[in-house]
Amino acid sequence: MKIQFNTKYFALAVIIFIIEVLIALYIKDQFVRPYIGDVLVVILIYCFVKAFFNLPVLKTTIGVLLFAYLIETLQYFQFVKRIGLEHSRLANVVIGNYFAWEDIFAYTVGAVIILLAERGKL
Repeated sequence: MKIQFNTKYFALAVIIFIIEVLIALYIKDQFVRPYIGDVLVVILIYCFVKAFFNLPVLKTTIGVLLFAYLIETLQYFQFVKRIGLEHSRLANVVIGNYFAWEDIFAYTVGAVIILLAERGKL
């Protein structure tokens, strides 16, 4: 696997990251923050990976989705607490600490958006 920088994907990753930070800092609702944020995080990770690696769309999307599922599964097993980082704000933000089926659904929606966008359907 060879590193190949892609400006378009990097710019998208930066823009989505900024949106995610703004959501985390300023949105305290019951829809945008929990659901749109989770949809966007899958797209953010995808764009970041594609910014550095010219990988196939479907394989990259599935890999990112499985990664998101893994993080959510770690939340189910209270991974942050089990490794002694329950008081770490960074660990709680990055890994999270509450499993939710709605998050799994939001990640899946993000993956579908990626596939539709990459096929020019959006």
